[in-house]
Amino acid sequence: MLISEARAIARQWVRDEGSRVPGFWGAFFHGSTGWLPGDAALPATSDVDVMVVLDAADPPGKPGKFRYGGMLLEVSYLSRDQVRSPEQVLGQSHLAGSFRTPSVIADPTGELTSLQAVVARNFAGRVWVHRRCEAVQTKLVGNLQSLHETRPFHENVSAWLFGTGLTTHLLLVAGLRNPTVRRRYVAVRELLRDYNRAAFYPTLLELLGCADMSRDRALQHLAALTEAFDAASAVVKTPFFFASDLSQAARPIAIDGSRDLIARGDQREAVFWLVATYARCQQVFQHDAPALLERFRPGFARLLADLGITSLADMRRRGAEVEAFLPQLWAEAEAIMAANPDIK
Repeated sequence: MLISEARAIARQWVRDEGSRVPGFWGAFFHGSTGWLPGDAALPATSDVDVMVVLDAADPPGKPGKFRYGGMLLEVSYLSRDQVRSPEQVLGQSHLAGSFRTPSVIADPTGELTSLQAVVARNFAGRVWVHRRCEAVQTKLVGNLQSLHETRPFHENVSAWLFGTGLTTHLLLVAGLRNPTVRRRYVAVRELLRDYNRAAFYPTLLELLGCADMSRDRALQHLAALTEAFDAASAVVKTPFFFASDLSQAARPIAIDGSRDLIARGDQREAVFWLVATYARCQQVFQHDAPALLERFRPGFARLLADLGITSLADMRRRGAEVEAFLPQLWAEAEAIMAANPDIK
């Protein structure tokens, strides 16, 4: 299926279903497929993200991932308050990229279309690129400093993981690239190669602890994760924010997508999503099937041990290393911004 065909199906969903959500104010394409041309093929390990804007200060939980029209959609809700001005969007790394090209699906008032046009014109402005990088750093530090002994171990793992993984986003945002989630390490490696700065990349892997991950070892971790994923998808009931990511409909992304990366020799780049998915499975077990928690804990522990993480103290130490690394990361980001002719 082509991206253009997938977008047409998503538009149909918005017309038939999304527009009926109470408070519907508009909708736009979001996520990685928005960065691809219409004649590109939709990867089998990708979904199509749609953001439904609601005239509500506190939107309900997102529908998440589900099959529609022969493809996987991921639908999220966003408050209208978050897209009231171009300046507001331009400073948010997770939103600005969605408006860099025409992305509006439905716009009853015309305000989203006007906002998109202004964001597109100013997207590459240096002041806004810098501000988005600062927003990434704020998230990064916030995650790492949220580690606490009162939180479950897997929640601390997620905080450490996503804080560390945001080192890639700071560079991707600096380079006007898509701050993708699952494939972030592949994307930043490509960015650094394009700017002749590939020597910087191994340090990002070292901060995560996966620089020496072998293909065979990654496959072993994936096999254990697959069992945990299937068990979690069968018992999840609590409406977690990420619940649909652990559904069988999402299996091609969480499991097959990781297998695809490993098969291509990107086992180190696959580690981020292996850990993220494993931690989410542990959270499901804790809330919805405590009897399964101990059964799948050893596999999770083995994966983390390979990254040098066995305790909260390890996460705090490694988080401090990431924070100490920020000046070097910023220097790299500034060099990328300076070398990009599109940034004015």
